[in-house]
Amino acid sequence: MKHQNKFTQERVYIVDGARTPFLKMKEGPGPFSASDLAVNAGRALLARQSFAPEKFDQVVMGCAAPSENEANIARVIALRLGCGPFVPAFTVQRNCASGLQAIDSAAEFIRQNKAHIVLAGGCEAMSRAPLLLSNQMTRWLASMKQARDFPTKLKSIIKFKPQYLVPIIALLKGLTDPIVNMNMGQTAEELAYLFDISREQMDQFALLSHQKATKAQANGVNETIIPLYGQDGSVLEQDDGVRPSSSLEKLSKLKPVFEKFGSITAGNSSQISDGAALLILASQAAVEKYQLPILARIVDIQWAALDPAIMGLGPIYAMTPILKNHGLTLNDIDHIEINEAFAAQVIACVKAWDDDEYCRKFLGLKEKMGEINSEKLNPQGGAIALGHPVGASGTRLVLHCAHMLEKNKQKRALASLCIGGGQGGAILIERVTNNND
Repeated sequence: MKHQNKFTQERVYIVDGARTPFLKMKEGPGPFSASDLAVNAGRALLARQSFAPEKFDQVVMGCAAPSENEANIARVIALRLGCGPFVPAFTVQRNCASGLQAIDSAAEFIRQNKAHIVLAGGCEAMSRAPLLLSNQMTRWLASMKQARDFPTKLKSIIKFKPQYLVPIIALLKGLTDPIVNMNMGQTAEELAYLFDISREQMDQFALLSHQKATKAQANGVNETIIPLYGQDGSVLEQDDGVRPSSSLEKLSKLKPVFEKFGSITAGNSSQISDGAALLILASQAAVEKYQLPILARIVDIQWAALDPAIMGLGPIYAMTPILKNHGLTLNDIDHIEINEAFAAQVIACVKAWDDDEYCRKFLGLKEKMGEINSEKLNPQGGAIALGHPVGASGTRLVLHCAHMLEKNKQKRALASLCIGGGQGGAILIERVTNNND
């Protein structure tokens, strides 16, 4: 199947962005709703712009699981940010790549000349995922409500069983694919088996993620993080899941989470987190009108699909057509991000791209793509250390890539995510040295 580059007409620029710290889920619901998080980052982002919030043509937000009082959470966020009643807003959902889907949807408006300046991003409060009633409990409550007299109600009471009270954890349901009946951790176990990835390799990868993130925090993370202020007076300035004290010894003691004799643990998996990230996308006309700075240009975005049981390989299925379409090799890419859903999943992507047979058989290549330079891959750590609020991660990756290109005066960055349900998403961006580039 031939993939077309959508970004050959109107240019789409990333002009600014911001995010919250990513907060690791602890006991009980976190202190902020998903819209709270997005609004916190958005207020600071919009306050430094040369245009009023009402000037946005659209607001697009990715969120996999908005709360029951945040339906169409993009509209809630837009109104809370002061965009006014006349700026349209809509929410998109593509599981772990919802934040990237928001960028793609926003960019499409600009590319088709239907918008000139769009606020796009993603947010998630995974800690607030609800507990659900079982079907048995729901039917029992319905029978109680329908009972019109005491004898009928008594019959319903007698039928009650204590196991009806056992809740269904919505988060676990959401992270389980109903087609192959595997949760995301089990798909990572599948990849570990297929590519012969050892527990030690996974733990070593996880340790390196924490070490990179620790160093980045010490030197100043290369993206705009807006502090969060708790009601208890606390100030949260950095991603709080980074563990400077992590070690192979500690990681090796953790028990498998998804399979009794497996290798995927909480330590070599992404963290369940709350967070938000936002970008401002603009056309050339908007850049000139508002005298906006440019962080980067969106060159291409691609989506791919594959067997849900090996969904973790989604990134290479989405990144490969981008490289082919633009005649690029891995040597032409200065910065690469593969979202760290699981250590095994990223390692599998690296191994698959460096395997002649796999690349020929499944990716339509004449030979292997090659080995990714380890210094280019997730150089400041990834979701294993930073966290993975699923709706926000795609936007965070793009924001991070743009800032890394600017900091290092590099040209190209490629970011990607695997997606539950058997998909992959990827984006290629370029640093712009002047508005004519």
